[in-house]
Amino acid sequence: MRFVLIDRILEVKPGSSLHAVKNLSLAEEYLSDHFPGFPVMPGVLMLEALTQAAAWLIRDMEDFAHSIIVLKQAKTIKYGSFVEPGRQLELKVDLVSDDSPNATFKGVGVIDGQEMVKGRIVLTRYNLRDRNPLLHATDAQIVAGLRDLYSTLRKGSVGARAMSRTPEPAGVKLL
Repeated sequence: MRFVLIDRILEVKPGSSLHAVKNLSLAEEYLSDHFPGFPVMPGVLMLEALTQAAAWLIRDMEDFAHSIIVLKQAKTIKYGSFVEPGRQLELKVDLVSDDSPNATFKGVGVIDGQEMVKGRIVLTRYNLRDRNPLLHATDAQIVAGLRDLYSTLRKGSVGARAMSRTPEPAGVKLL
């Protein structure tokens, strides 16, 4: 199973920072086991959400030049409190350095001003074709799927897009 732990990208400052959100729902499969009767987002998935946010910043910076971006190192990771269903985790990552193929970020996950996770992470990136030239088509397929997902994350929900295109009736103001 693949976890997409970013629900929406709110802001991107190219080559600098990214701000995203993760809305935790009781429908998330992993919550049934973590923990029964007291469902909370596992710390490792909070770290993964920061990693995914940083990876989207790299993809945006490089116009999706690499099909694979993975966590290479996590440093000084600290956790605050539990992230419970019904809460929204705000994720902010800032690029500290980019020594390709590695990029270092500082990141923080916040709910109502309280830090739930923070630390420094190092991501590395590559293409499958660099290791096996026969995988060029696989790289292209992965990148196409990532571009589609990025477009969805940047636009928000279908309902929000529809409301932004719907003209207001005369004399009526939509909230």
